[in-house]
Amino acid sequence: MDKIGFRTLPRNTQPVGADVLEAFRRIGVAQVSDCMGRLYGSKGLRPIHGAQRLAGVALTVKTRDGDNLLIHRAIELAQPGDVIVVDGSGGTTNALVGELMMRQSQKRGVLGFVIDGAVRDGDAFGAAGFPCFARGLSHRGPYKDGPGEINVPVSIGGLVMQPGDLILGDGDGLLAIPPAHVADVLKMAQAKEEAEARGMARIEAGTYEKPWLAPALARLEKDYK
Repeated sequence: MDKIGFRTLPRNTQPVGADVLEAFRRIGVAQVSDCMGRLYGSKGLRPIHGAQRLAGVALTVKTRDGDNLLIHRAIELAQPGDVIVVDGSGGTTNALVGELMMRQSQKRGVLGFVIDGAVRDGDAFGAAGFPCFARGLSHRGPYKDGPGEINVPVSIGGLVMQPGDLILGDGDGLLAIPPAHVADVLKMAQAKEEAEARGMARIEAGTYEKPWLAPALARLEKDYK
């Protein structure tokens, strides 16, 4: 399949190690975002599943609103550590995935779904502890007519995600890290977490200070004289 609009491109990225994925699961998305200039987040999707954090490698799908034919194909191609990331045009009338597809994906080692569209069987995702971020819920099922594309760039809540990107998600939202930057971002994010832990300790001790606050207020006072 290689005709534009109906194609599956080859996987051309190396898998991210399980140790790296686990390290990112211990860090909040907000802290990682701070280390990326606060530029790489998506908007409008929410966790359907509960509180489990998501960290995995994007297997991308582009499909038309309400149709999941190519998502089924992507599940067949998925490898352990993948996150199935679907650009469904943000439609919320028909669900693109549900419990059966979730169970099939789990069996293949898929770590979660990111669906710019609707899902159904929401309670099942929480019960299974399977991360699923979506734009909404709908009991109405999908169509299976196609077309669609796999392993192409997709737009998810205003953020372009590439196949092979590291996808992170928690209660604050979703972001994507290009593969070439994963190691550097992890190092920065771990340092950010450690700094925030020290800040929390100072708050508890009553010694927390904000040296930036007075200069920022002084600048505004000067501008508004």
